[in-house]
Formats: sequence, C-alpha cells, structure tokens
Amino acid sequence: VFVNDQFLNWDPEHRIKVRIVSARAYHSLFMHNMCIRPTSEELEDFGTPDFTIYNAGQFPCNRYTHYMTSSTSIDINLARKEMVILGTQYAGEMKKGLFSLMHYLMPKRQILSLHSGCNMGKDGDVALFFGLSGTGKTTLSTDHNRYLIGDDEHCWSDNGVSNIEGGCYAKCIDLSREKEPDIWNAIKFGTVLENIVFDEHTREVDYLDKSVTENTRAAYPIEYIPNAKIPCVGPHPKNIILLACDAFGVLPPVSKLSLEQTMYHFISGYTALVAGTEEGVKEPRATFSACFGAAFIMLHPTKYAAMLAEKMQKHGATGWLVNTGWSGGSYGSGNRIKLAFTRRIIDAIHCGTLLEASYTKTPVFGLEIPTEIEGVPSEILDPENTWSDMKAYKDTLLKLGTLFKKNFEGFVNHKIGEDNKLTDEILAAGPLF
Repeated sequence: VFVNDQFLNWDPEHRIKVRIVSARAYHSLFMHNMCIRPTSEELEDFGTPDFTIYNAGQFPCNRYTHYMTSSTSIDINLARKEMVILGTQYAGEMKKGLFSLMHYLMPKRQILSLHSGCNMGKDGDVALFFGLSGTGKTTLSTDHNRYLIGDDEHCWSDNGVSNIEGGCYAKCIDLSREKEPDIWNAIKFGTVLENIVFDEHTREVDYLDKSVTENTRAAYPIEYIPNAKIPCVGPHPKNIILLACDAFGVLPPVSKLSLEQTMYHFISGYTALVAGTEEGVKEPRATFSACFGAAFIMLHPTKYAAMLAEKMQKHGATGWLVNTGWSGGSYGSGNRIKLAFTRRIIDAIHCGTLLEASYTKTPVFGLEIPTEIEGVPSEILDPENTWSDMKAYKDTLLKLGTLFKKNFEGFVNHKIGEDNKLTDEILAAGPLF
C-alpha cells in the first residue's frame, strides 16, 4: 500500500490537506506529480488530512449489491471526507474527484473554482483559459513567452489566482518537439505516460499511435516546465479567454465579449466533438458542458457564473471567445484554424492591441470581431468571408444558434445575483434570430 500526504491550492490561506491511499505504485506516482508536494518540514507537521482517497481500483465492486449495474464504482462522501475508487485503474479519477471537492469547498469561502489554464506575462498580466477537451487549453496556456501558473484547475479569491494542482496532465497524441517544445521536454524521468505505445527495444514512444486510445496523456510536476511560476499564484486576471473548437466552422477565430456574453458562453460551455477527442466521433457534434466543467461542478452553474461576473467587474477583466476549430466550412470540408494564427490572436489579447482594434458585429450570435490582427489573414476573421457556399454557411449558423438556444433552456429560470431569474441581458447575449 502506498500513502501520499499532499496539498491542494498554492494559496497558503486556502490550502487543503489530502491523503491518498493506493494499491499501485503508478497511482501513487501519478498523484505525487499532480498534487502539491510538501517540504519535509510541512510533512512533519502534516497532521490530520482534510480529505482521504482510498484507491483500490484493481478490485471490482460487488455487482450483486443492490442497485449496482457495474463493477466500477467511484464514490465521494463529503460528510466523511472520503473518496473510494473500485473497479477502475484510470488515475484521472483521483484528480477529478479532488477537483469536484474543490468545487464544493471553495465557493463556500467565496472563492471561485475554475476548470481553466492560467498564465502570466512579464508585466504581471494574468490570463485564464477555459475550454473543454481538445480546445487547446493546455497548449495555449503553455507559452514560452509567459509564466505558466497552471494548465487545468484554478481558484480565484480576493488574493488573486492560484493553481489547485502541483502538476500538468497534458495530452500527447501527435505530440512533436516542434509544435509543443515545453510539453515534449517535460517528458523525462518521473513523468507518467498513459496509454502510449512504445518500441520495446529502443523504448522510443510513438506519439502518433492511437491504437490503445486517442486519450494518451503525460502527468508531470509543474516544475518540469522551465517557465513555470513557482509558487503557482498570480494577481487578478486581466483577460478571460473562452476556447471553443467549433467544428461547424461558423464562429469567428476571435471575438470580444460583453460581460453578459461572457456569462452566456461560460454557462453554455460549448465545443464540438470531432474524431480525436472522444471515442467513436466521426462528424461534428455540439457538446455543452456548463462552466466548461459540468463533470466537476457541485452547485448550480449560475452560482459560478455570478461569481465570475462579480470578479470580472470588480477587477476590470475582459472576456474573449476564441475558436480553435474550423474555418471556411465544417469539419470535413473546411480547414482547421492554424495554431500559429491562434497564437498570434492570443498574443494580441495579452499585449492589449486587440482591445484597441476596430470591430464589426456578426449576425445571429452578435459577436464583435476585429477587422485586423497583425500576423493573421484578415479574410479569416469573419467566417462569412471564408465559406464559398453562402447558403450552407447561413444554414449551419442557424443550426448552431438553435443548439445553443435549446441547451440554454435549462438555465432560464435560475437565479443569478439578486434577480429571481436569469436576467434578460444574459438571454439577450445569446444567439438572436
């Protein structure tokens, strides 16, 4: 049996002590990499943990127990401050369980827990990156011109932002030294690689091989990234970047959002699944995950949205919607927006030039799009210019707008702030047609 005593949250004022009891060395090493590693002095005074995980993933749960339909069981008991894992050896379950716990504990302290990447410029300007699987959250927050605060889980308190974790969990499908040098170089002794295929003789990994699954991963301590900011804390964010991989090809590569639009798109949590991020997906399918983390949130999505709006207003942050998906047509007919262009867009957001740009408005979604960005072809900034078939473009735009509206129906009667229902401004910030 392996026992890890570690911390969650780099903000010492709001730190959580966790104990992980596991039966596999792999699980212990994974959590050693992913949680914050205490110093020997901190370990000596560790005391009683605030939460304990018992991971017996090799042992199936009893399917003959009443109401059990599976040999896998992942249970969290908040009253007992425990999590028990049976019948699955996916290490990510421990990470997800602790993240869910933080989504319950932190809002009670008026701290916003966020499924986001975070980095900081040389001048102390902080950006948050929200996005679902495959949208580029880890790739875009790992930027060698900026300090990495974290790639996946953060808290935003009155002290600023802090990373919840002590490591990164990066996708490594199609990984190359040229495209993602920081992640490539972080894969060394001590890093856990999951689901990858390697040559038994040379021990060389084939990152193109997806025969086990598309979801190949590397878990490494954040210190393995040369420009990580240790301790992983920063001032209040200046830019809130919502990433969507729009496989329908109708969202602009970048748009500036009003506060109401930011809340609308944050609650929606849109991306489109294409082959690559999820098993068995061959053509685009819109997926919505409230607050970009429906699997983790413990309270109603509008609770987190109201906290985000309040913090953005208080600290003067700007919201942006960035499409890392398709342009000039949907998946299959259009082209994926080049990563180099997306990086130029993100750079323009960071340095403030995009805030000063001139804007035009798109139909249906009412998004403000810049007329030019240095290093990005102007014709791709407005999706309408990139489609050769105008009718197909308009049909697809309305199709996506309808999907957004349908998804949002579930949130219409919920309270945000002092109003008794979702304010009309937020509804008006969605697609109109």
